[in-house]
Amino acid sequence: QLQLVESGGGLVQPGGSLRLSCAASGFTLDNYSLGWFRQAPGKEREGVSCINRNGFRIHYADSAKGRFTISRDSAKNTVYLQMNSLKAEDTAVYYCAAVQNSYLEPCNVVAQGLYNYWGQGTQVTVSS
Repeated sequence: QLQLVESGGGLVQPGGSLRLSCAASGFTLDNYSLGWFRQAPGKEREGVSCINRNGFRIHYADSAKGRFTISRDSAKNTVYLQMNSLKAEDTAVYYCAAVQNSYLEPCNVVAQGLYNYWGQGTQVTVSS
């Protein structure tokens, strides 16, 4: 069974940090660009960050720049999102997703429909 499983969410105070993980099973993430998305209550899902297959082309949404870091570990078949300086507006369900594309192709978080696989999401709540 092909699936992505997120973990690492939780309740954190403003200014705190969390690291989200997304582990794949049933397929290798090496063949995929990977993205992190989030959906806050009452809002549409939005792209947060993505990393392409070779790991050298990375994109961050403006809301994530300077605070979030995406990375991937082929040996662990996992993608991470390190989130620092968290704000209340970062509260959302965070999803990882994978899109199969060519090795040098850049990733994007706009064309969500291109992503082949999605995780079930992990809740991040930033509150004092």
